[in-house]
Amino acid sequence: MTTDPQLPTGGTLFGRRPYVLFLTGRFFSTLATGSQAVTIAWEVYEIARRTMDVEEAAFAVGMIGLAQFLPLICLTLVAGEAADRHNRRLILVLCYVTQLLTSVGLAFRSEFGTGLWPIFVLSALFGSARAFFHPAASALGPMLVPIHLLPRAIATNSLVAQLGSILGPALGGLLCAISPVLGYSVSAGLYVGSTLCCLLIRADARPPFEHGRSRVAQIREGLGYVWHNKLVLGAISLDLFAVLLGGATGLLPVFARDVLHVGPEGFGILRSSPAIGALIVAGCLALRPIRSGAGWKMLLAVALFGVMTLVFAYSRSFWLSVLALAVLGGADMVSVFTRQSLVQIATPDRMRGRVSAVSTLFIGASNELGEFESGVVARFLGPVGAVAFGGVGSLVVTGIWTWLFPTLRKADRLT
Repeated sequence: MTTDPQLPTGGTLFGRRPYVLFLTGRFFSTLATGSQAVTIAWEVYEIARRTMDVEEAAFAVGMIGLAQFLPLICLTLVAGEAADRHNRRLILVLCYVTQLLTSVGLAFRSEFGTGLWPIFVLSALFGSARAFFHPAASALGPMLVPIHLLPRAIATNSLVAQLGSILGPALGGLLCAISPVLGYSVSAGLYVGSTLCCLLIRADARPPFEHGRSRVAQIREGLGYVWHNKLVLGAISLDLFAVLLGGATGLLPVFARDVLHVGPEGFGILRSSPAIGALIVAGCLALRPIRSGAGWKMLLAVALFGVMTLVFAYSRSFWLSVLALAVLGGADMVSVFTRQSLVQIATPDRMRGRVSAVSTLFIGASNELGEFESGVVARFLGPVGAVAFGGVGSLVVTGIWTWLFPTLRKADRLT
């Protein structure tokens, strides 16, 4: 792995202005995304319930995930190659501006428009921006710190992301209870902040690109790296299927309104609960990172994820549901930290965008597709049955991956 030779090797992480600006922009963006996701889900469910029953409305909520997933899966590999070819900071700025425009469009639709199709169209545009955002951001961050500070930067990124994931949904729940337009407008303002932070970064964000090779060859190299590194492949594919099957968060509006009966404020708390658990675990990992038995700990964490999904499915107590989601989020953080450490530390800088794109396909896309899967299954099994199905599926996948990827099972250290 390489790093910018102009970066000083001493000093502290927060003494580096480009990294602090990058981190602040990511925080604003995470806050905006979480708030906007809650507002969209609640507004879609409220509109759908005017003419549909619970199962059909749950399916409509799941369609938000599909609208974001389709452009993500179509564009991510191209976006990864772009992040290894062009200025990564410029790509990030363009992504923030596009997300800003989607928030403005959603606010106008909520105030002046009718129907659900404009929301799905704008969600697809948002998904397109996220497809380019993830590889560029994952590749830019390590360029802003020297190698000896990179593990701490990964842990700090996780802490800040989880903090934004906690505050964002809670903020969205409060704002959409007042007005969806207000929720979208606040998200737009936060994306403005992200854009300004990124524009102020003064660092060389151009990757060490190898000229003379086609885009197809560049993409094939990234796919080949992941395929031949069985430890990385096992880790990210395990996350893919666990999150795909255990997508309880996609049905939280249904549980908040028609199962637990807690309204939009309670929905915001439920939506924040997984991030609270993840934040606590991220703090522990920052202080005491995994030093041995990484593979087994990751597998056990995914199994715990499945168990807590089952607890949430059958809980009728609001606070038990909150606790189950918090534990679920903490378990997920273990696998996320393991995967990020493997991908960012082990991958050469020249191909970090492409490998991050593959990781995004496995992990990031599984969130959107998992919401769609939950909505489809809920159409036939109901919301409780859909979440329970996902919990059992996560446990089955953990058992299969334990046998299928012995390299992952035997993994000891992350570095």
